[in-house]
Amino acid sequence: MTSCYSNAVETARDYYNSDDADTFYNTVWGGEDIHVGLYEAPNESIFDASRRTVERMAERIPELDGDSRVLDIGAGYGGAARFLAQHHGCRVVALNLSEKENDRARQMNRQQCLDELIEVIDGSFEDLPFDNRHFDIVWSQDAILHSGNRRKVLEEVARVLVAGGYFLFTDPMQADDCPPGVLRPILERIHLETLGSPEFYRQTLTALDLEEVSFDSYPDMLAVHYSRVYDELTRCEEKLAEKVSRGYIERMKRGLQHWIDGGRHGHLTWGIFLFRKPGDRQAR
Repeated sequence: MTSCYSNAVETARDYYNSDDADTFYNTVWGGEDIHVGLYEAPNESIFDASRRTVERMAERIPELDGDSRVLDIGAGYGGAARFLAQHHGCRVVALNLSEKENDRARQMNRQQCLDELIEVIDGSFEDLPFDNRHFDIVWSQDAILHSGNRRKVLEEVARVLVAGGYFLFTDPMQADDCPPGVLRPILERIHLETLGSPEFYRQTLTALDLEEVSFDSYPDMLAVHYSRVYDELTRCEEKLAEKVSRGYIERMKRGLQHWIDGGRHGHLTWGIFLFRKPGDRQAR
């Protein structure tokens, strides 16, 4: 990654490359899917709820099969890529900013004999290293918020999609009617000036000539998910402290509480967006 990337992306890269963050996400979050889960019960395992999100998203895409060329931007440990490769036979490029996470992803791909279908690339979604009209599907889960130039990310997505291709994503967002200033504790914690909103994504992607297909709104899931992570962190705190600094744990607990409060007060929202680039995909 070079200096042309936004400060927000550089900050996120440094954070996710840290030993504390890698150990936390690999231990508490399960090391497979690092995103918001869809919970059927408040005490459901983080892994099961997170995997349900991947399954629900995959159900939204027509004709998801071995001919589908998928790009996952902000792929984390590559859990979604492995799911798509294993259950649908897709060829997936998993692009992610953290070299440490990418090393884990490559190792898990090899262990599950999926490395022939998945290519892991170190890089930023603000400058995708691919030709125009290269992918049938662009997939992203709870990653775009880390960009300091979200419009540039969306421009890149529109550029690399084929005609008839789909953009499927989730992102923690501020509600469209969120009062000014109330998210400052969250923004300061993640070193950002703003969050996207449903209206921002709709307006920006429409201006880029993508058509909204659906938005499955689950505004309650943010508070449920971060509450579940908070509880799990508290449960295993003493054991985790053998590998993670106490300072990191305390900062994480404060940060999680801010997300919980924002969700419960209706200042945040979350859901599954599906957009389509007009045109017909060429037969393969």
